[in-house]
Amino acid sequence: MQQQIVLKLLPSEAEDENIIKGYIAASTGKTSNDITGYFPLKKSIDARGRKVYINLTVHAFINEPFVERKPAKITFPHVGKSARKVVIVGAGPTGLFAALKLIEEGVQPIILERGKDVRARRRDLAALNKGGVVNPDSNYCFGEGGAGTYSDGKLYTRSNKRGDINRILNLFVQFGAEEQILVEAHPHIGTNKLPQIITAMRECIVEHGGIFLFEKKVSDLVVVENTIKGVVTADGDKFEAEAVILATGHSARDIFKLLHRKGILIEAKPFALGVRIEHPQSIIDNIQYHSNNRGEFLPPASYALVQQVEQKGVFSFCMCPGGIIAPASTDAGELVVNGWSPSKRNNPFANSGMVVTVENNDLASSKDFKEYTKDNLVEYDSPLNMMFFQEMVERKAYVGGGGHFVAPAQRMEDFCNNKTSGSLPVCSYLPGISSTDLRGVLPPFIHQSLQEAFKSFGIKMRGYLTNEAVVVATESRSSSPVRIPRDSTTLQHPQVENLYPCGEGAGYAGGIVSAAMDGERVALMVAAR
Repeated sequence: MQQQIVLKLLPSEAEDENIIKGYIAASTGKTSNDITGYFPLKKSIDARGRKVYINLTVHAFINEPFVERKPAKITFPHVGKSARKVVIVGAGPTGLFAALKLIEEGVQPIILERGKDVRARRRDLAALNKGGVVNPDSNYCFGEGGAGTYSDGKLYTRSNKRGDINRILNLFVQFGAEEQILVEAHPHIGTNKLPQIITAMRECIVEHGGIFLFEKKVSDLVVVENTIKGVVTADGDKFEAEAVILATGHSARDIFKLLHRKGILIEAKPFALGVRIEHPQSIIDNIQYHSNNRGEFLPPASYALVQQVEQKGVFSFCMCPGGIIAPASTDAGELVVNGWSPSKRNNPFANSGMVVTVENNDLASSKDFKEYTKDNLVEYDSPLNMMFFQEMVERKAYVGGGGHFVAPAQRMEDFCNNKTSGSLPVCSYLPGISSTDLRGVLPPFIHQSLQEAFKSFGIKMRGYLTNEAVVVATESRSSSPVRIPRDSTTLQHPQVENLYPCGEGAGYAGGIVSAAMDGERVALMVAAR
């Protein structure tokens, strides 16, 4: 007999196979000897009460031979001689999973990535972290694997209506991720392990006939009679194809400008902007686990917070327990921060984006933005205005930190009290932080919304509002400030036939898994046509 059973265990019990078998036996009225084996299906932490429990769902084998679960494995055909070719612009999760799905459907993908492969990309990240030098085409946002490669590898999504989440997770396992991501409620790979997985995906694509080219920045689209015929790269090469999938990510401002310049419809899209906040991990553990000692059986604690402040949503984003804050800038003179964790989440700090929704009426009331557009000769009222607003704040942050990607920062209570910090705590951000009154960096509505939200969060999580935490500006790349529209049925751009906007950069995803699912969805539509 086989049976699914839900168990509520202490953290130490959840690590002991014999204890688990005992609980399975007790719940089924059998003995431990009757339980021939089990495998976990779902695992989550319940820390709502004073005592922390692990909720574990298992598939148990009772009085019959145990059969280990084997993740589904997908085989791919060779498409090197396929007459059908599709250009994919961008090698982030959207582009990679679109390419794999095209191969599965017998279509040859040609992936053009503006950045470098993961190995070469590391050197550019080191130059940014240690030398304050940014390569605009190879950084935390651009390069093999996109922003996801070096920004944590969280695989949690609520977008279960967009595609098959389990298929995406199984593919990650097929390419080297640990099987535990199939079980955990909030699966996480870790920035230290993602590069090898991304490399394995690329090798699979090439092995099965796909074409994968690095340092191929797309500079033009070839459109004839409202139908796309191919693309041109910055070095003058032209790639023809029956369709083009735009999977360029949320930071490809040059692509947004190219579309606007060519008269191809794009739309301003609300996005979110704010800061990174970093606490000692021990503070978050103490709050969440109600104990000064997390122990060896619980992972570093995380949190998710949301608050409405005068009809403005303020929420945590990409919370990284045991992580670091990293520079995610893509251009000189602009400062962007992000966060990531290694697979063990064993760094001494916990950081999270804390962002505020930005909508079009916020721009209309911003005097700074009107002056910025005038001084920089950019359109105030255009589909790019959210992008320019984002750019304005990033430039202010760069100046506020004093240059070389040093980040402007404030202790958390000082931030709420409009007080410039006399000193700053140790911070994981490698380029360094500089004490700054962040009212000179953040737009007033962002700053005030964060102040009020922090006070509320301090009530929800006692101990959260503390001067041991540091507020670091600016977190501004949580989502795309531009949407590239597409037909809801064909997924093509409404003006340009065979042009398929896709993923986070086009406004249709918000993380690795949702981006991967959107890539597969578009690839299926392309293959069907």
